[in-house]
Amino acid sequence: MPKRYPPDDPREWLNRARSSLNMARTAAEGVYLEDLCFQAQQAAEKAVKAVLIKLCIEFPYTHDIAQLLTILENAGQEIPRSVREAERLSRFAVIVRYPGIAPPLDGSEYDQAIATADRVVRWAGEFISA
Repeated sequence: MPKRYPPDDPREWLNRARSSLNMARTAAEGVYLEDLCFQAQQAAEKAVKAVLIKLCIEFPYTHDIAQLLTILENAGQEIPRSVREAERLSRFAVIVRYPGIAPPLDGSEYDQAIATADRVVRWAGEFISA
């Protein structure tokens, strides 16, 4: 178990991001890729929010990663292109979690979601520990 921090500490948000990423990587029989991709989206979202907290920037409670990254950019924070790619994960927050709204995901979409979330979590970790 990671050390717990107060909810206004960016390290707690980063811990949550890492927890979500670990869940996303835990493919098991009977678990939909859509649910794993939701956890990948959550990992990236929480990691970006950790950076916002580190910078003392208020943010809305939204699943829209593009909106969160834009808030960071508007505050003068440069966003690497590899992190900006996380915008594509926002669709996993709602649309793919419900049957019949979107087609089932395939393994390549899952692999890409994990790789993207991993990059965002690592970026946020480096930013917070700097």
